[in-house]
Amino acid sequence: MMKLYSSPTSPYGRKVRIVLLEKKIDCQLIEDIPSAADSKVASVNPLGKVPALVLDDGKPLYDSSVIVEYLDHVSPVGKLLPADHRQAVGVKRWEALADGVTDAAALIVAERRRPPELQSADWVERQQAKIERGLAALSADLGESKWCFAGHFSLADIATGCCLGYLSMRFPDFDWATRHPNLATLYAQLNERPSFVDTSLQTALRPA
Repeated sequence: MMKLYSSPTSPYGRKVRIVLLEKKIDCQLIEDIPSAADSKVASVNPLGKVPALVLDDGKPLYDSSVIVEYLDHVSPVGKLLPADHRQAVGVKRWEALADGVTDAAALIVAERRRPPELQSADWVERQQAKIERGLAALSADLGESKWCFAGHFSLADIATGCCLGYLSMRFPDFDWATRHPNLATLYAQLNERPSFVDTSLQTALRPA
């Protein structure tokens, strides 16, 4: 059986876990916090980051974007990437933007964990600007559509939902939902899916 190394609050790990659930793929979850002294993550990912997926033959895959694309080809259940190359690129573009917003948010979290005298307000401001621009672009691309891409649920929605979930967990005072009501509607819709309910980050608030 495949093994997924992930920390409880990793939005990227959550993305992979949702894909596993949506596609009904069995996989052993190994919770591991990379910053912990006894972490085993570096033994499967030389970068020491989660998520990392160890295949049945022992070969590891990373990062989340590579893992979810692999998983979508493992099982025909609930295809999350279109067969058409141009459309698949469109979905991956959504994923890249959502992951980029998440990256910026994670960098702010990491910066705020540094001693106050070492923190850079300019650095935080630059990351906040990325988040603002990224959310505006996601909102503009979504428009009045029910789903992010081509009118049906896909990896684009999973990545966007994980991004919004991470922002809600780490920055509860950042009112992105009021600024972008169409994203809020999408987020509420996604949170009704069992895969999102079962992987909620709100119940796993521990250091990532």
